[in-house]
Amino acid sequence: MQILFLVGAFLLGSFPTGVVVARAKGVDLRKVGSGNIGSTNVGRALGRGWAALVLLVDAGKGALPVVLAARLFETDGLPPRLVWLPAAAGLVAVLGQVFSIFLKGRGGKGVATSLGAGLALAPVPALHCLLVWVALFAAFRISSLGSLLAIASFPTFLWLFHAGSGPNLAFAAATTILVFWRHKQNIRRLLRGEELRG
Repeated sequence: MQILFLVGAFLLGSFPTGVVVARAKGVDLRKVGSGNIGSTNVGRALGRGWAALVLLVDAGKGALPVVLAARLFETDGLPPRLVWLPAAAGLVAVLGQVFSIFLKGRGGKGVATSLGAGLALAPVPALHCLLVWVALFAAFRISSLGSLLAIASFPTFLWLFHAGSGPNLAFAAATTILVFWRHKQNIRRLLRGEELRG
């Protein structure tokens, strides 16, 4: 049952929100701006309103499996594999976003879905990560910089707010590695001072 649930989380994460929204507006998102399917590129192609919609849906794809796992399987006081299930469900949803089966394994960068899962796992630390992104974006207008430093700060905020359980820390470590890997081109552009703004 748990395996089927995780498969469902992966399929949900795989739904390419940005591509679907842009296609409905007659735009091939992978051929404009950065070519990424996330909300930042949607904002460049379609405007802030559509970007906000994609951000909310992509975050929801991460949050929903975490919430459902905690409620459906009643993880409190149960075997370790079930205690880990909410964090595992969140991570699997992020993997679905990054390696979408609907896009032949070419998905997004996992930031919004990681945020949604993080908010469901540890709301206060994740909200502080969001504040890090907001502050950095306001200062530099570079979304990737804010995303990288926000997700890298998640383990620290988990520790500061006493939410650093094994599953939460494992989720934070895995998503940080994954998001940094997906941003490798952005990191190179940041180091050269050539990263896209806005």
